[in-house]
Amino acid sequence: MIAAAGSGQRLGAGGPKAFVELSGRPLIDWCLEALRAAETIAEIVVAAPPGEEEAVADRGVLAVAGGVHRSESVANAVELCGEDIVVVHDAARPLATADLIDAVVERLAFDSDAAAVTAAAPVTDTIKQAGQGGQVERTLDRAGLWAVQTPQAFRAEALREALSDPDSLPDATDDAMLVERRGGRVLIHQAPAENLKVTTPFDLRVAELLMSDRT
Repeated sequence: MIAAAGSGQRLGAGGPKAFVELSGRPLIDWCLEALRAAETIAEIVVAAPPGEEEAVADRGVLAVAGGVHRSESVANAVELCGEDIVVVHDAARPLATADLIDAVVERLAFDSDAAAVTAAAPVTDTIKQAGQGGQVERTLDRAGLWAVQTPQAFRAEALREALSDPDSLPDATDDAMLVERRGGRVLIHQAPAENLKVTTPFDLRVAELLMSDRT
Protein backbone atom coordinates (compact mmCIF):
# COMPACT_ATOMS: atom_id res chain seq x y z
CA MET A 1 0.00 0.00 0.00
CA ILE A 2 1.06 3.57 -0.64
CA ALA A 3 0.69 6.27 2.00
CA ALA A 4 -0.19 9.24 -0.21
CA ALA A 5 -2.34 11.52 1.94
CA GLY A 6 0.39 14.01 2.87
CA SER A 7 -0.43 17.69 2.48
CA GLY A 8 2.87 18.78 0.92
CA GLN A 9 3.01 21.85 3.16
CA ARG A 10 6.78 21.73 3.72
CA LEU A 11 7.25 21.26 -0.01
CA GLY A 12 5.20 24.37 -0.70
CA ALA A 13 3.16 22.34 -3.16
CA GLY A 14 -0.15 24.14 -2.70
CA GLY A 15 -1.88 20.75 -2.75
CA PRO A 16 -1.33 17.06 -1.98
CA LYS A 17 2.32 16.04 -2.17
CA ALA A 18 1.49 12.85 -4.06
CA PHE A 19 0.44 14.90 -7.10
CA VAL A 20 3.57 17.09 -7.22
CA GLU A 21 5.34 16.48 -10.52
CA LEU A 22 8.77 14.95 -10.81
CA SER A 23 10.23 14.75 -14.32
CA GLY A 24 6.79 15.38 -15.79
CA ARG A 25 4.85 12.82 -13.72
CA PRO A 26 3.23 12.96 -10.27
CA LEU A 27 5.24 11.40 -7.45
CA ILE A 28 2.58 8.75 -6.91
CA ASP A 29 2.86 7.55 -10.52
CA TRP A 30 6.57 6.80 -10.10
CA CYS A 31 5.74 4.75 -7.00
CA LEU A 32 2.98 2.87 -8.81
CA GLU A 33 5.35 2.06 -11.65
CA ALA A 34 7.86 0.49 -9.25
CA LEU A 35 5.21 -1.51 -7.38
CA ARG A 36 3.69 -2.83 -10.60
CA ALA A 37 7.12 -3.93 -11.79
CA ALA A 38 7.84 -5.78 -8.53
CA GLU A 39 7.34 -9.53 -8.81
CA THR A 40 6.13 -9.85 -5.20
CA ILE A 41 3.22 -7.40 -5.43
CA ALA A 42 -0.27 -8.78 -6.12
CA GLU A 43 -2.47 -5.71 -5.57
CA ILE A 44 -2.04 -2.04 -4.71
CA VAL A 45 -4.05 0.02 -2.22
CA VAL A 46 -3.51 3.76 -1.86
CA ALA A 47 -4.37 5.92 1.14
CA ALA A 48 -5.34 9.00 -0.85
CA PRO A 49 -5.72 12.64 0.15
CA PRO A 50 -9.32 12.99 1.37
CA GLY A 51 -11.48 14.00 -1.56
CA GLU A 52 -9.01 12.64 -4.12
CA GLU A 53 -10.00 8.97 -3.89
CA GLU A 54 -11.56 8.96 -7.38
CA ALA A 55 -8.52 10.57 -8.99
CA VAL A 56 -6.33 7.89 -7.41
CA ALA A 57 -8.70 5.01 -8.23
CA ASP A 58 -8.62 6.11 -11.89
CA ARG A 59 -5.01 4.91 -11.89
CA GLY A 60 -6.27 1.34 -11.62
CA VAL A 61 -5.75 0.79 -7.90
CA LEU A 62 -7.91 0.50 -4.80
CA ALA A 63 -8.21 3.85 -3.03
CA VAL A 64 -9.28 4.79 0.47
CA ALA A 65 -9.31 8.17 2.21
CA GLY A 66 -6.25 8.88 4.32
CA GLY A 67 -6.52 9.85 7.98
CA VAL A 68 -5.44 12.86 10.00
CA HIS A 69 -1.96 11.39 10.48
CA ARG A 70 0.19 8.87 8.65
CA SER A 71 -0.48 5.77 10.76
CA GLU A 72 -4.23 6.31 10.54
CA SER A 73 -3.89 6.43 6.75
CA VAL A 74 -1.96 3.17 6.80
CA ALA A 75 -4.57 1.58 9.07
CA ASN A 76 -7.35 2.59 6.67
CA ALA A 77 -5.54 1.09 3.70
CA VAL A 78 -4.42 -2.13 5.41
CA GLU A 79 -8.07 -3.02 5.98
CA LEU A 80 -8.33 -3.51 2.20
CA CYS A 81 -5.19 -5.64 1.92
CA GLY A 82 -5.89 -9.35 1.75
CA GLU A 83 -2.39 -10.82 1.53
CA ASP A 84 -0.26 -12.40 4.28
CA ILE A 85 2.53 -9.89 3.68
CA VAL A 86 1.84 -6.18 3.27
CA VAL A 87 4.32 -3.63 1.90
CA VAL A 88 3.96 -0.04 3.09
CA HIS A 89 5.56 2.64 0.93
CA ASP A 90 5.48 6.44 0.96
CA ALA A 91 4.46 8.38 -2.12
CA ALA A 92 7.21 10.79 -1.08
CA ARG A 93 9.88 8.20 -2.07
CA PRO A 94 9.45 8.11 -5.85
CA LEU A 95 12.90 6.68 -6.56
CA ALA A 96 12.26 3.31 -4.93
CA THR A 97 12.83 0.43 -7.34
CA ALA A 98 11.07 -2.85 -7.96
CA ASP A 99 14.26 -4.62 -6.90
CA LEU A 100 14.20 -2.91 -3.49
CA ILE A 101 10.52 -3.74 -2.99
CA ASP A 102 11.11 -7.38 -3.86
CA ALA A 103 14.17 -7.53 -1.61
CA VAL A 104 12.34 -6.47 1.57
CA VAL A 105 9.46 -8.87 0.84
CA GLU A 106 11.76 -11.79 0.08
CA ARG A 107 13.82 -11.25 3.21
CA LEU A 108 10.69 -11.23 5.35
CA ALA A 109 9.37 -14.36 3.64
CA PHE A 110 12.71 -16.10 4.25
CA ASP A 111 12.82 -15.31 8.00
CA SER A 112 9.73 -16.78 9.62
CA ASP A 113 10.57 -15.23 13.02
CA ALA A 114 10.61 -11.67 11.68
CA ALA A 115 7.53 -9.43 11.86
CA ALA A 116 8.87 -6.79 9.47
CA VAL A 117 11.73 -5.73 7.23
CA THR A 118 12.43 -2.08 6.57
CA ALA A 119 14.58 -0.35 4.00
CA ALA A 120 17.13 1.89 5.69
CA ALA A 121 20.39 3.74 5.17
CA PRO A 122 23.37 3.68 7.55
CA VAL A 123 23.91 7.01 9.31
CA THR A 124 27.12 8.64 8.08
CA ASP A 125 27.02 11.93 10.02
CA THR A 126 28.02 12.22 13.66
CA ILE A 127 24.79 12.38 15.71
CA LYS A 128 24.55 14.46 18.86
CA GLN A 129 21.67 14.56 21.32
CA ALA A 130 20.91 18.08 22.53
CA GLY A 131 18.74 19.48 25.29
CA GLN A 132 17.24 22.88 25.98
CA GLY A 133 18.99 25.77 24.32
CA GLY A 134 20.74 23.43 21.91
CA GLN A 135 23.32 22.29 24.45
CA VAL A 136 24.86 18.95 23.53
CA GLU A 137 24.15 16.24 26.09
CA ARG A 138 25.92 13.34 24.42
CA THR A 139 27.28 12.01 21.15
CA LEU A 140 25.70 8.80 19.92
CA ASP A 141 27.65 5.90 18.45
CA ARG A 142 26.68 6.02 14.80
CA ALA A 143 27.98 2.48 14.17
CA GLY A 144 24.58 1.00 14.99
CA LEU A 145 22.37 3.83 13.73
CA TRP A 146 20.20 3.59 10.64
CA ALA A 147 17.91 6.13 8.96
CA VAL A 148 14.68 4.22 8.39
CA GLN A 149 12.90 4.51 5.04
CA THR A 150 10.20 2.77 3.04
CA PRO A 151 9.36 0.31 1.55
CA GLN A 152 8.65 -1.71 4.68
CA ALA A 153 7.31 -5.27 4.50
CA PHE A 154 5.14 -6.64 7.33
CA ARG A 155 3.38 -9.79 8.37
CA ALA A 156 -0.15 -8.51 7.81
CA GLU A 157 -1.44 -9.70 11.17
CA ALA A 158 1.48 -8.10 13.05
CA LEU A 159 0.84 -4.78 11.31
CA ARG A 160 -2.90 -4.87 11.97
CA GLU A 161 -2.29 -5.58 15.65
CA ALA A 162 0.25 -2.75 15.85
CA LEU A 163 -2.27 -0.35 14.30
CA SER A 164 -5.17 -1.48 16.49
CA ASP A 165 -4.50 0.96 19.37
CA PRO A 166 -5.57 4.43 18.17
CA ASP A 167 -3.86 6.13 21.12
CA SER A 168 -0.44 4.93 19.95
CA LEU A 169 -0.74 6.13 16.37
CA PRO A 170 -0.35 9.94 16.41
CA ASP A 171 3.27 9.97 17.65
CA ALA A 172 4.49 7.10 15.45
CA THR A 173 7.03 8.26 12.88
CA ASP A 174 6.96 4.94 11.02
CA ASP A 175 4.94 1.74 11.15
CA ALA A 176 7.84 -0.51 12.08
CA MET A 177 8.07 1.50 15.31
CA LEU A 178 4.56 0.34 16.24
CA VAL A 179 5.45 -3.29 15.57
CA GLU A 180 8.60 -2.92 17.72
CA ARG A 181 6.53 -1.62 20.62
CA ARG A 182 4.58 -4.87 20.62
CA GLY A 183 7.74 -6.95 20.67
CA GLY A 184 7.87 -7.70 16.96
CA ARG A 185 11.26 -8.51 15.45
CA VAL A 186 12.15 -5.93 12.78
CA LEU A 187 15.05 -6.38 10.36
CA ILE A 188 17.04 -3.82 8.36
CA HIS A 189 17.64 -4.05 4.62
CA GLN A 190 20.14 -1.52 3.30
CA ALA A 191 18.61 0.67 0.61
CA PRO A 192 20.48 2.37 -2.24
CA ALA A 193 21.53 5.97 -1.65
CA GLU A 194 19.02 7.36 -4.16
CA ASN A 195 15.97 6.19 -2.19
CA LEU A 196 15.47 9.67 -0.81
CA LYS A 197 12.32 11.23 0.60
CA VAL A 198 10.93 14.34 -1.10
CA THR A 199 10.07 16.74 1.72
CA THR A 200 11.46 20.12 0.61
CA PRO A 201 12.01 21.90 -2.74
CA PHE A 202 15.70 20.99 -2.41
CA ASP A 203 14.80 17.29 -2.17
CA LEU A 204 12.63 17.61 -5.27
CA ARG A 205 15.50 19.16 -7.20
CA VAL A 206 17.86 16.34 -6.16
CA ALA A 207 15.23 13.78 -7.15
CA GLU A 208 14.91 15.46 -10.55
CA LEU A 209 18.64 15.09 -11.12
CA LEU A 210 18.64 11.45 -10.05
CA MET A 211 15.61 10.67 -12.19
CA SER A 212 17.24 12.25 -15.23
CA ASP A 213 19.99 9.64 -14.94
CA ARG A 214 17.36 6.88 -15.23
CA THR A 215 15.37 8.26 -18.15
